[in-house]
Amino acid sequence: MPKQLIAVAPRQAALRPYEEAAELRPGHVGVRVEYASPKHGSELAAFRGLSPFVTDYYDDGWHAFLPREAAEPQEKFGEWNLGNQYVGVIAEVAPDVRRFAIGDRVCGYSGIRETVVAHADGLLRVPDGMSWKSAVCYDPAHFALGGIRDAHIRVGDRVAVFGLGAIGQLAAQMAKLAGASYVAAVDPIAKRRQAAMRAGADVCYDPAADDVGLLLKRDTDKHGVDAVIETSANEFALQHALRGLAYGGTIAFVGWARPFKGGMNWGREAHFNNAKLVFSRACSEPNPDHPRWDFKRIREASWSLLAAGKIDCEAIIDPVVPFEQAAEAYETYVDQQPEASIKLGVSFTGEGLTP
Repeated sequence: MPKQLIAVAPRQAALRPYEEAAELRPGHVGVRVEYASPKHGSELAAFRGLSPFVTDYYDDGWHAFLPREAAEPQEKFGEWNLGNQYVGVIAEVAPDVRRFAIGDRVCGYSGIRETVVAHADGLLRVPDGMSWKSAVCYDPAHFALGGIRDAHIRVGDRVAVFGLGAIGQLAAQMAKLAGASYVAAVDPIAKRRQAAMRAGADVCYDPAADDVGLLLKRDTDKHGVDAVIETSANEFALQHALRGLAYGGTIAFVGWARPFKGGMNWGREAHFNNAKLVFSRACSEPNPDHPRWDFKRIREASWSLLAAGKIDCEAIIDPVVPFEQAAEAYETYVDQQPEASIKLGVSFTGEGLTP
């Protein structure tokens, strides 16, 4: 029987068998999965058995700034699928499906499992030459692009991106595509800073060692950056952003934050910099640019950028492990050792594995 990756208890993952449907429903296709990737943010709190509304589930290294806070356990932990997106080849097609044929390569949403049965309307065709790593960055690309648009980044702007998970990595590259003349990338994890530099960031800073707000001002002749994309959802990062922002600049707050316990000072630079703080969520409708833009258009634009190779996702999907090791890898790279990964990749083919 085929297997899937599931959460069986708080902070415990396992591969479990599942039964495939006997026949396809109308409009559906069967996909043999080749590669997959989970979320490292919103999925993690539930995996830990915690309420995502009160805890720090963007636990990617920024927690070094504050003590471990008390967590609020969920009343009940049921088994559920782990994973977000996959790339695979269509192996079966319902008679009424016309969009796809057997052998087509597609990208879709699902838990990490060997096969997927999906409605054809929910799948994206992966064009020849498109990396699977780019395809599984489709979901974080939505929120990166939403942040770029909400921050109104224009040609020549100076930009800082705080938090270099998948969303932050993509946002830093998109800022360059939008014409930013300077992009500073900020994260306490060295692996993520290195990936951002290789992808085109002008400078990277470690908030555990650097006075980032001051350095952003020094880099810009004391003016500060025109825009900030904040993806870490950490109050200390937001404080750095407020200090390093130019007068009248905009912060697009993309990260999903838990209640702040301290670390914020709404006076001093925050007050004098006359900051504009925008809470950015690409899938909330109506879009800030309604009716010209909606979430559908953001999705289409994100896929176009990825499919055209305008964004480099090779270093973002790292490490890549075989499916047989997915449970152990999920516990290690997503939960226990976030400093060793950016966005975990899972290979079902034996190809593309991290050495």
